[in-house]
Amino acid sequence: MKLRTLPGNPMLHNFENAGIDGVLPAAQPAAIGLSIGLSDGPVDFFADDLLAACSGAKVPVISARSAGKPPKIYSYFFEPQEVDRDKFSSAKSDDVPKLESAEPVSPSNVQNQTRTRIKPPKDVIKLEDRLFFMLQPPLESILSNRTMRFPFKPFDFQYEGIAFLFPRYNAILADEMGLGKTMQAITAIRLLLRTESAKRILLICPKPLVANWLREFKTWAPEITVANISGSQVDRDWQWKHDRAMVKIANYELMIRDEATVTNLDPAFDLVILDEAQRVKNKANSTSQVIQKIERKRSWAITGTPIENSIEDLVGICEFVSPGLVHSGLDARQIRTRVQDLIIRRTKDLVMKDMPPRLMRDAELGLTAEQQATYEAAEKDGVIKLNEMGHEVTIKHVFELVLRLKQICNFDPRTKSSSKIERLKADMEEIAASGQKAIVFSQWVDSIKEVSGQISEFNPLEFHGRIPSKQREPILKEFKEDPNRHILLMSYGAGSVGLNLQFCRYVFLFDRWWNPAIEDQAINRAHRIGAAGSVTITRMIMAGTIEQRIHEILEAKRELFREILDVEEQPAKRGLSRDEIFGLFKLTTPDGKIFGDAA
Repeated sequence: MKLRTLPGNPMLHNFENAGIDGVLPAAQPAAIGLSIGLSDGPVDFFADDLLAACSGAKVPVISARSAGKPPKIYSYFFEPQEVDRDKFSSAKSDDVPKLESAEPVSPSNVQNQTRTRIKPPKDVIKLEDRLFFMLQPPLESILSNRTMRFPFKPFDFQYEGIAFLFPRYNAILADEMGLGKTMQAITAIRLLLRTESAKRILLICPKPLVANWLREFKTWAPEITVANISGSQVDRDWQWKHDRAMVKIANYELMIRDEATVTNLDPAFDLVILDEAQRVKNKANSTSQVIQKIERKRSWAITGTPIENSIEDLVGICEFVSPGLVHSGLDARQIRTRVQDLIIRRTKDLVMKDMPPRLMRDAELGLTAEQQATYEAAEKDGVIKLNEMGHEVTIKHVFELVLRLKQICNFDPRTKSSSKIERLKADMEEIAASGQKAIVFSQWVDSIKEVSGQISEFNPLEFHGRIPSKQREPILKEFKEDPNRHILLMSYGAGSVGLNLQFCRYVFLFDRWWNPAIEDQAINRAHRIGAAGSVTITRMIMAGTIEQRIHEILEAKRELFREILDVEEQPAKRGLSRDEIFGLFKLTTPDGKIFGDAA
């Protein structure tokens, strides 16, 4: 049996060659540890860790790696025996093996250094697999090796995320947006490649994020070769079959077009990663079904919103990561128990104590006179028609009215007057005068264009689905670098994922999305690691309108993450249910209220 080693692994030295009796104490093992000098920092290794994994078996010892020299595996074995504890612990310091050119490590240094251990997943049973992880030094020591350089020092919680991903064949990294999920995933990939635990990796992401991933790989892992699957069908077939890049990146849209190729590759991928994995939350979706067919050894999912509307979203993601682990018939307690070792999620308020605050303010505004007249007429006429339809009314009919009223809350369709524009202009005057920048989110491109025309004095830029992908990066670059560009108008769909705009101090939600998870994603484009200071988020809500009613319902549903991850309750949906949609207008018939089952 041979063990793999991580790069720069200095965990154990060749005790036989050093003249040390290769016996670990079986009696009171927890009281005895070995502290040895390392080229990359201190490590301590307690005997009970090894004994717990071995259960008396003989195991090989991994040698230390001196600077620039590859690690070796000696055919030397430890075997637990009874030993004299006093004799063992009183050995002279000269008897403890030191690495070449390593400095002695004091106990205080060992105790004070932050150390993140790579723990084997609960489903790892084979002895050699458990030993592989248990015999590794702290992750900080591995990643400080001179061949694993980083442009920035990772945070402690990021080390924990890397240590969580690396040993797992099935994993969901569900950190809140802005905590560096991309960097954690890339670093875990580096470790897999360097240990030869993986050689062929596929990363699938939304099309707008391909450029971002290519850029992040260049920043965090420049030694990794990356191929972007693109071009004509002939080009893509060649890239799938013959390109020898370590990592291949493809967008979700290609999965259906390239199904015949991507599902029949030989050899199979060692790892398939889904970024923004909520794209496969619907198991019946064609893209989801194609991805399920891709042959792979490891399955990782990355998403800041594993649950957007209901726990069915998480079930769908788990179907890719670990098929059959959870299903729709399970309650919240059962799902939580089953995914405990599968998913890791951290939020900014828990791990970033020194991160600038996020300041939320709800701007409750009144409609202009023109908006008020149009809104009242539209609502009265719409509700009358819905009531007249009786039990024939459907969700589609109600949505049509809701959308019409929401659009009137933005602008009067005839005069284009808007209380929101008046408020935005007032706030932007102060923001621009202070040299700051702001992002404005809306769900409608037509609203974005109308806003752009009415605030032209602030030199707005637009970023939405109608902007070709190749033009989007230059727009973001101009917004960041041009001091005269004070505001960026974005659609929720185009700006809710994968963008780093932490230089912005102000975010405006011009209208409200149906799902608070999407709003949170948008907000976190600015409020993330590296934020220049506090981020002020203004949610514009028209008082006494459909917007206020939707706001109140969605605010009551923001606890779904807490319910599924922290408490033993059946979680509610975060989006609006059928009954809640019908209830927005208190629809009635001679028989009483119309509920969702009437559709």
